Amino acid sequence: MRRRDLLKYAGATALAAPFVRAAKADQTTIKVGVVGPKTGPLAPGAAVTHFPPWKLWAHQVNQNGGLKLKDGQRKVELIEYDDRTQPSESIKAIERLAAVDKADWVAGLYGTGFNVAAVPTFAKLGYPQIPVACVTELGPQLVKKYPLLFFGNGTLTHYSTTVIDILKKFRDAGQIGNKVAMVNIADEYGIEISNISKTQFPAAGFEIVYNKSYPLGTQDYAPVIKGAKATDPDAFIAWSYPPDTFGLTEQAKIENFNVKVYFNGIGCAFPGYYGKFAAAAENVLGWGGIPDNADTRAFYKLHKEVTGVDADYNGSPLYYANNQLLTQAIEGAGSMDRDAIAAHMKSHTYKTLLGEFDIRNQLLNRLYTVGQWQDGFFHAVGGVGYPASDYVPVRAKTSWA
Repeated sequence: MRRRDLLKYAGATALAAPFVRAAKADQTTIKVGVVGPKTGPLAPGAAVTHFPPWKLWAHQVNQNGGLKLKDGQRKVELIEYDDRTQPSESIKAIERLAAVDKADWVAGLYGTGFNVAAVPTFAKLGYPQIPVACVTELGPQLVKKYPLLFFGNGTLTHYSTTVIDILKKFRDAGQIGNKVAMVNIADEYGIEISNISKTQFPAAGFEIVYNKSYPLGTQDYAPVIKGAKATDPDAFIAWSYPPDTFGLTEQAKIENFNVKVYFNGIGCAFPGYYGKFAAAAENVLGWGGIPDNADTRAFYKLHKEVTGVDADYNGSPLYYANNQLLTQAIEGAGSMDRDAIAAHMKSHTYKTLLGEFDIRNQLLNRLYTVGQWQDGFFHAVGGVGYPASDYVPVRAKTSWA
């Protein structure tokens, strides 16, 4: 869905619509609204990345007696609404949370276009917005206009630049040439990063020999993969969402489409990706990645125990770290005064699972951007703002066997 289609929903009113309540909140709790797709094309991704981290956050906060405020501790109650993968429903849910539920806080939405479309609504209602499942070049521009907007992720350039750096490593080592096949999902994120790549890749000396977009909800990826394979590229880059990440990979296996650099977008970091493709997933590159250490292993164990869902190797730890930031900001402010919480975020840094987060300029300062499946773990191989020691050496992919 294009930006012009999404932004028209920004002024939608809270008319009657079906919602899903996770639980009935009472006035003694801090009410936190979580809006996202439980149905529709983006629901599978949200079921892994969006809803479980908030469940884990509420569990940990409440297990510790609640958020520590100046007037005592208060536990958290989540209120979940299904936006049905429709921007208009997201807007209605946010407005209902404000007007009917009197929510103290509203979580960022799931999906870049959804978050961008909702920026004016969050601002109008006086809620700070911290989108995590949102990567856009509009971030630096938007934060200048909206003082309550904080991006808990990076820009598309962060991701595309890291991919190019990795391609350069392979090229410099004589493992690949300059030919790149590139495809993208035809929505806000896919179109925007594809347009950026059309400039960046040639500037880095790479020739885009195939460039194809496909609509959200595509089921048949054979034409896309056949077309890419026919150009005999050295690398394949897919700016994809979870359903197409899986679908493209399945078709690449069927077509025996072998390239030494096979990169997927969002969803490659899902544990279900390795669960489905097993050995074939080895050395596949994708969006995300994380270092393998005692702290991250403990996080994955806890996430599964509390939520019943295996965390991914991208959005899940990033959500978790941003929620750690949120806890510290709320407790630092000492109240649910949203302006005070925003002011705290603009004047402090925070210790998280992913290191020290600095969001004082309303933009996250560091990010793991590219990972690779190696021996069943999606290791970070590139990023922004982290030491080189956090990354494992990248490997070439030799086959789908």
